[in-house]
Amino acid sequence: MDKWGPHWIQASQDSRLPAEFEVTDYCYSCDSDKKNVLAVQVFRWSDGSYLEDQDHWWLSGIHRDVLLLSKPQVFIADYFFKSNLAGNFSYADIEVEVKIDCSRETSKDKVLTNFIIEAALYDAGSWYNHDGNIDLLSSNVANIRLKPFPTGTLGFHGYMLVGKLEKPKLWSAEQPNLYTLVIILKDASGNIVDCESCLVGIRQVSKAPKQLLFNGHPVVIRGVNRHEHHPRLGKTNIESCMVKDLVVMKQNNINAVRNSHYPQHPRWYELCDLFGMYMIDEANIETHGFDLSGHLKHPTQEPSWAAAMMDRVIGMVERDKNHACIFSWSLGNESGYGPNHSASAGWIRGRDPSRLVHYEGGGSRTPSTDIVCPMYMRIWDIVKIAKDPNETRPLILCEYSHSMGNSNGNIHEYWEAIDNIFGLQGGFIWEWVDQGLLKANDNGSKYWAYGGDFGDSPNDLNFCLNGLTWPDRTPHPALHEVKYVYQPIKVSLTETMIKIKNTNFYETTEGMEFKWAAHGDGCELGCGILSLPVIEPQGSYEIEWKSGPWYPLWVSSDAEEIFLTITAKLLHSKRWVEAGHVVSSTQVQLPAKRDTLPHIIKTKDDVLSAEILGDNIRISQQKLWEITLNMKTGSLDGWKVEGVPIMKNGVFPCFWRAPTDNDKGGGLSSYYSSWKAADMDDIVFLTESCTIQNKTEHLVKILVVYLGIHKGENGTLTELAKADALIKMDLLYTIHSSGDIIMDSVVKPISNLPPLPRVGVEFHLEKSVDQVRWYGRGPFECYPDRKAAAHVGVYEQTVDGMHVPYIVPGESGGRADVRWVTFQNKDGYGIYASTYGISPPMQMNASYYSTAELDRATRNEELIKGDYIEVHLDHKHMGIGGDDSWTPCVHEKYLIPAVPYSFSIRLCPVTAATSGQSIYKSHLQN
Repeated sequence: MDKWGPHWIQASQDSRLPAEFEVTDYCYSCDSDKKNVLAVQVFRWSDGSYLEDQDHWWLSGIHRDVLLLSKPQVFIADYFFKSNLAGNFSYADIEVEVKIDCSRETSKDKVLTNFIIEAALYDAGSWYNHDGNIDLLSSNVANIRLKPFPTGTLGFHGYMLVGKLEKPKLWSAEQPNLYTLVIILKDASGNIVDCESCLVGIRQVSKAPKQLLFNGHPVVIRGVNRHEHHPRLGKTNIESCMVKDLVVMKQNNINAVRNSHYPQHPRWYELCDLFGMYMIDEANIETHGFDLSGHLKHPTQEPSWAAAMMDRVIGMVERDKNHACIFSWSLGNESGYGPNHSASAGWIRGRDPSRLVHYEGGGSRTPSTDIVCPMYMRIWDIVKIAKDPNETRPLILCEYSHSMGNSNGNIHEYWEAIDNIFGLQGGFIWEWVDQGLLKANDNGSKYWAYGGDFGDSPNDLNFCLNGLTWPDRTPHPALHEVKYVYQPIKVSLTETMIKIKNTNFYETTEGMEFKWAAHGDGCELGCGILSLPVIEPQGSYEIEWKSGPWYPLWVSSDAEEIFLTITAKLLHSKRWVEAGHVVSSTQVQLPAKRDTLPHIIKTKDDVLSAEILGDNIRISQQKLWEITLNMKTGSLDGWKVEGVPIMKNGVFPCFWRAPTDNDKGGGLSSYYSSWKAADMDDIVFLTESCTIQNKTEHLVKILVVYLGIHKGENGTLTELAKADALIKMDLLYTIHSSGDIIMDSVVKPISNLPPLPRVGVEFHLEKSVDQVRWYGRGPFECYPDRKAAAHVGVYEQTVDGMHVPYIVPGESGGRADVRWVTFQNKDGYGIYASTYGISPPMQMNASYYSTAELDRATRNEELIKGDYIEVHLDHKHMGIGGDDSWTPCVHEKYLIPAVPYSFSIRLCPVTAATSGQSIYKSHLQN
C-alpha cells in the first residue's frame, strides 16, 4: 500500500504470536486525498505448518486481533519488569528494562539527552478503598529511578530503572495481588511523549530438591490443559468465554493451566493474573506428524530448522514475560528431542532465569527441562521416579486423566499418591473443553460436530472431544470428582480422631465457615455450624470424633450406617464466585455400632394366589399386586401394583454395556475388541429350564436357568448350542405373599472370557414409571473408579435427568453403591429394589435408551427413546478408566474377572403411601 501501488511488506508464519510490520513508509499522510488500503493475505499452509501439528481443529484464518497502531517518532518499544525478593520476602528489588525505539529521529546515544524515562509502581488495590478519589502519590509504592547508564543484556539494548518495594504483597494463585506498572517517556521539557502500563505481580519462582517453589512454598499444581476453543467461533477467542473458563475453573478448585499447545490470546494472560491461575506458557511447536515419517530427519535435529524453532520460543517469551501467572516456559509439545531444544532452553535460561523450563519430549527427563513432566504415566511409575534419589527435579504431569467421554476413572488414586509422596507436585488434566463445533442439521436442529462432520479428511473423528466440560462449558459429571480431589480442605477419619487439614499455602481458614451434617441410613439426624479455630496454611486441627456435636446423635441412632459430612464455604464473595460457595466437602463413615447382619424379609401370613394359565403363572395378593411369569422363558411378563402396570418384562441376566471411548481405545488390544472376539457383544440368553421349586400359601419359588449363547446361532437350545454357551446363570425367584421378590443369582462363566463389562440383571419398566429415588452415591453420575466426590445419600431424579448427553453415546448415567432404589409414576405406584442378604451395594442405571441404542448411535442427537425404561442393577460394574484413552487401562481392582459370582436383590411393590426408606429399614436386623 505504498505511494506507487500495492506493495508486499512482510510475512509471518507463527499463527499464534503477534506479527508486527512497520508500514510508515508505505502510507499516504493524513492530509493526502488518497486512501490507504490495508490488505492481508492468509496462506493456509507453509513450511511453518510442519511445526504446528497439534491435535486440534486445523482452522484457517486469523485468530487474533488486528489493529493499526500509531506511535510517536521516539517511543517505548518494549519493557521487562523484574522483582528480586529478599530471602525473607520483606522487600523486593525492582528492575525495569526499557527499550526505546528512536530509529526514525535520533541516535541512541542522544536519547537521554533529549528525553526522560520514568517508571512508577502503584498499589492498585488501594484505589478501590476510596470513593472515586484516587491518591496516586500515596499509592506509588516504589521509588523507581533510571540507572545512570544504559545496559545491554542478551540483545535487549535498553535502559534500566531500579527501585525498592518494602513489604510487598506477593502474587499467588490463592492471593493474586497485583501492582500497576506505568512507564513514561517525556521530552526534555517534561511533556509526555509516550507511556505504557500493565499489571505486574511480585513473586519468586525457584527450585529445591524435588520441589518447585513459589514464594518459597512447594505449591501443588491442580491443573488442566486448555486449548483455545469457542463452540461457534472455533479458535477465535472472546473475553466472555475466557472469563467463563476461569470462573468455572476456580469454582472447581483448579489453580493452574497449561496453554496447550501454543501461546494464547494476550487477554487470557491478563485474566489469569487477575483471577489467580498458575500457568505454563507453551511455544507453538508440535511436530507430531514426523513420528510417521521415519525416512525424514526430525526438524529438531536439523540446523536448518533451528532459527524457526528458536523464533517461536523467543517470540513467546518476549511477548509474555511480564505476566506474574507464568511460572514456566514450555518449549512446545510432542516434538521429539534434539539440539534445537537445547538451544531454545539455553536461550530462555539466559534471558529469563526467574522461571523454569518445561519440555516433555525425549522422555520428560532431558537436560532441557527443569521439571520431570511425563504425560499419562501410570501411578506406580511416577512414584518410582519420585523415590529415585538420583532425580532431583519435581514431577508434575503435563497431561494425565484423559477426559474423553465418560472417563477420569482412577484420578483419586493419582491424588492419594500426589498428596502423600514427596517429589510429586501435581499435574494438568487433559483437557478442559470438548472441542465440538455447533452445527445445524438439514432440519435446523443443532448438534456438536466433530471430525468428519464438515467433509474434512483426514480427520480424527471424536478425538477432539476430551474435555471436562461440553463445548458451551457445561461441566461433565467428572468435574465434580476433579473438584473433590483438588479441594484444599482435606478431612480424614482415624480410629479416634477427625483431622481437618488446610492444604493452602497462603490462605488461612478465616474466610470460611465449616458445617457438619450427620445422616443415618439416608435420613438426616442433625446438622450445624462446626466451630473451629483458624487453621493456618499447611496446618491442621484434630477433633476426637466422640466429642463432636454429632456424637449424641450417633449414640441414640439405630441406623445401620451413619455418615458425617463436613463442608467449608466461603464467607465472602470473590472475583470468581459469590459468598456461600462450597470450597470443600468431605463425607466420612462413622464407626458401626454393631456388626452388620444380613438383610431379611419379615414375612406376613397373607395368602397369595398362584394360578397357571397356559405358559404363564399368575401370582397375586388380592388386588394389591399381580405378577405374571412366563414359565417357558422365565421372564416376568408383567407386574401390576393395584392394577397399574409397572414392569413390562424382565428379569434378564446382563453382562454387556454400551462401550465407552475408553473401552474402545487400544485397537485390537482394547476391551471392546476382546469382548467382541469372545462374542460378548452378541450374547442372547435362552432359558434352559424354568421350574417351580416350592409352592405354599405364603410363597412360590421358581428357578430359571439361563444359558448365554452367541446370537448368531438359532434361537433353540440344541446340545451343540449348550456346549458353546459362554455363561450360565441360575436365577431363583422367591415370591412372598407380601409382594416381596427375592432374586438369588448364581453366575458361572463357562468359556474362557476376558474381564466382564458388568454382572447384573436388566428389566424393563413402563415409560410412565419415570421418578427415580435412591439411597446411594450421587446426585451426579458416578462409577466404581470415579465416586470419591459422590456422597452417600437419598437423591431424586427423573429418568430423563439421569441421562448424561455425552456427544458420542456410550455407557453413562450410572450411580454407584446404591442400597435401595424406587421407580414410581406420578401417582406413586412403582417398585422398590435393594440389595439383600449379604450382597454389597449395587451399580444402578435407568434410561429410555437401551444399551443397544447407546451402542448404535454415533452422537447424542441420534438416540431414539425406546418403548420402555431399561433398568440395570449390577452386582459388579467394571470401572471406566481414564489413565488414557488408547490402551486398556482400567486398574485391576476395578476389573471384573470372569469367575463365579452370587448375589441377591429384593424387589417389592410401592405406592404413594410407602417409602423406600421404610421398606429398607424393615429388612434390617436391629
